[in-house]
Amino acid sequence: MKKGVTIGEPTFRVTRARLAASQSSSSELAKGQGTGRVLNNNSKRSVQDENRNGATATGGAQNKRRAVLKDVTNMCCDNSYKNCIVPAKISKKNGMVTKKNPVKILQVSANTKSMKCDETERAHIQSTVQKVRDTSESEAKKTVSQLQNLSKKGKSKINEKLTVSSHPDFIDIDSDKRDPQMCSLYVCEIYSNLRVAELIHRPRSDFMKTVQRDVTPSMRGVLVDWLVEVSVEYKLEPDTLHRTVRLIDSFLSKNYIERQKLQLLGITYSTYTKSEVLEMESQVLNILNFHLSPPTAQTFVRRFIRAAQASHQSPSLELEYLASYLAELTLIDYNFLVFLPSNIAAAAVFLARWMLDQSGHPWNHTLEYYTNYKPLDLKNTVFALHGLHLSDRSSPLTVIRSKYKQDKFNSVASLPSRELPETLF
Repeated sequence: MKKGVTIGEPTFRVTRARLAASQSSSSELAKGQGTGRVLNNNSKRSVQDENRNGATATGGAQNKRRAVLKDVTNMCCDNSYKNCIVPAKISKKNGMVTKKNPVKILQVSANTKSMKCDETERAHIQSTVQKVRDTSESEAKKTVSQLQNLSKKGKSKINEKLTVSSHPDFIDIDSDKRDPQMCSLYVCEIYSNLRVAELIHRPRSDFMKTVQRDVTPSMRGVLVDWLVEVSVEYKLEPDTLHRTVRLIDSFLSKNYIERQKLQLLGITYSTYTKSEVLEMESQVLNILNFHLSPPTAQTFVRRFIRAAQASHQSPSLELEYLASYLAELTLIDYNFLVFLPSNIAAAAVFLARWMLDQSGHPWNHTLEYYTNYKPLDLKNTVFALHGLHLSDRSSPLTVIRSKYKQDKFNSVASLPSRELPETLF
């Protein structure tokens, strides 16, 4: 290249590598000889040149940069959702880069140099923070206390097993280690954790009075009746039904809802648009903090039935169906939220055994050990369940009764109720 020669348009295709090489050569010529025109056919600078110099091109169009953490397709950031993650904003002030966390949007005038809350706003923020702090500390203390009590009970249970297991009426239902699906090696730890989880994720039993003002217990009962009908139509598992009702109660315990939206919460039929369903799903997930696997009565019925049939030569399907029927009846009645799922499951097994056989006591040492409930602990629940079973024959919500009248459930809904003597407890 000679001095003063102008570089024309290349006849070959200009790639990034060639363009970078040409710019580098032109830059060296300009340094060494003081003349020579810099190649500027492309307004965008190469990546190597941008990283080396860090300056913005002044002659061409400015480079476009992809926004960081703004194109997140699986996260909905609406102002109505409190748990949404908001990325921090980076601003440049007085030549220095500062990081601001947009916890609250404030109205700032153009002449204001610093962002300040007025006294009302400041008091509101402090009050809100204090409420959250008090609630968190209270919940934490409550959870720790429950865990400590269960831990003490678990330690004493080891010593108790040494004496209870030697009782002639006690049968170890986890002695068979051959079936890996029974998880015999750690099934006791699984159910111990489930007992803790049912306390932590327990819905409020008074949310109809404290949270809801437009929804009544009877409306909730109608919704659950519809859900049972849908579960029968689509042949869903019993766990799906119980878990659905549990999630609905947990949501209603924390969030006010109008009666027009109650059916949308259950999504029993195809009467809503896709956007409405997705919006409600997003709201439920945020309110429940994505805790979607709470233990239910059906979770414990399966375990307790196994303990109840430990002495049977062959499993009794009638006992299993009757206990499931009684446990499912409690889903309709809002008043049963005062009982824990494990307590309801044990009461259902207790009452089912009594309805099928009055020749002996429905409870034994094996059931007492594996349920961790004595007959006296179940007295209130069993009597409430017995009354619910008697009133079910006159209830307008008939789906559960019709379901368990079918032959595939041995028609257990047609079995007569038995008198429940106080001496059982």
